[in-house]
Amino acid sequence: MKILLFGGTGEGHALAEWLRGEHIPFTVSVATEYGETLLPEGMDVRVGRLTEEDMAVLFRSGDYTLVVDATHPYAVAVTENIRAAAHAAGLPCLRLLRSSDGEAGCQKAADMAAAAEMLRQMEGNILLTTGSKELHHFALPGLRERCFPRVLPMADSLERCHALGFPPKNIICMQGPFTREMNVATLHQYHIDILVTKDTGGYGGFREKAQAAREANCRLLVVERPRQEDGLSLEAIQNEIKRRAGQ
Repeated sequence: MKILLFGGTGEGHALAEWLRGEHIPFTVSVATEYGETLLPEGMDVRVGRLTEEDMAVLFRSGDYTLVVDATHPYAVAVTENIRAAAHAAGLPCLRLLRSSDGEAGCQKAADMAAAAEMLRQMEGNILLTTGSKELHHFALPGLRERCFPRVLPMADSLERCHALGFPPKNIICMQGPFTREMNVATLHQYHIDILVTKDTGGYGGFREKAQAAREANCRLLVVERPRQEDGLSLEAIQNEIKRRAGQ
């Protein structure tokens, strides 16, 4: 058995650690050099964004017997490409999907554009914890001045914030994971009234953000997942791999 693991999530990192401990050969594919830095040294890592055609070439060239998709639940196009390329190569593909935590009493938006429109009707400072790629939805006159985007401490993330016109004093460049206490401190420090997050599940820090919002008496706005999909938990993936390996 040799596994090609598409990482990018905490569950993906945990699975990579488990595979190494079980002495099962594997390669981890991550989109960016930053993603590589989150993995322990000594792993076989492939860095770079792949098209469906790139994936098909990779699948045929590595003697892989199983593909595991542990990418982010909001990375819809990537998941579709992985599934299509695996099917074309005749390789089984397992989807490692984190569970949705949900949160009673929160407000929900169908997507980033809808969230931005809702925020325009709400008063107060806004902590954006949805990443830097879709910040353009919130870069609207009268809205961006109230937004405090929390992004990775990477040059491209900071440059995107500047290019979109977010006030420099509002930009928070930090790397998680963030504890409940750290989130509470951030909400108080910047006088935040609304915390915006994706439904990222336990590994994505959703619980810590939801708990902090309640403690700080802050409204929680959750951008829902782009679609409902089937998948397996980390434990179920591990069991399936052991079954396939004859353990």
